[in-house]
Amino acid sequence: MSETLPQIYLARHGETAWSAAGRHTGQTDLPLTDQGERNARQIGERLQGLHFTRVFASPLQRARRTGELAGFGAVLEVDPELVEWNYGDYEGKRTTEIHQERPGWSLFRDGCPNGETVAAIGVRADRVIARLRAVSGNVLLFAHGHILRVLAVRWLELPVEDGRLFLLGTATLSMLGYDHNWDEPVVRLWNDDSHLHLPV
Repeated sequence: MSETLPQIYLARHGETAWSAAGRHTGQTDLPLTDQGERNARQIGERLQGLHFTRVFASPLQRARRTGELAGFGAVLEVDPELVEWNYGDYEGKRTTEIHQERPGWSLFRDGCPNGETVAAIGVRADRVIARLRAVSGNVLLFAHGHILRVLAVRWLELPVEDGRLFLLGTATLSMLGYDHNWDEPVVRLWNDDSHLHLPV
């Protein structure tokens, strides 16, 4: 692969009380836990020495704070379209609770009542991708599990529903890029948590 082809680094925010409990956290603006803050610093250690043309973060504090603790606060730009999926009536609920009301429900297929539809988040991800592809150089994003999963599948020109296949833990790093040329988008790294096993 040519070194001139840019790479998009995806950092999911550190742990919050709700992510630790498996609760859907869309627009609720929760802070990081102490563990989440430690993990955010470890992301910074992992990325030390890398240069990014642009660094973007969701406006929600758990993503912005992760970017700041990772050492990118001075260059971080807030992008409202990196906000997490709007879960509507399912905000704060665990998947098991939703399945009691609606057996067989899948976020990536069904969306959320009074929240964001699958089509809407796909269109939003496509707008983000169009802006990313216009940047000359590597880009770093600090955002959330489900919007990053949607970004990955839309980067590959796959349907939003395929996001169900891309598990993504808190404070993990992933990377999107290209194989031989701009017409060959690929996932170069996914859900890497190796930096979280290092001493703080």
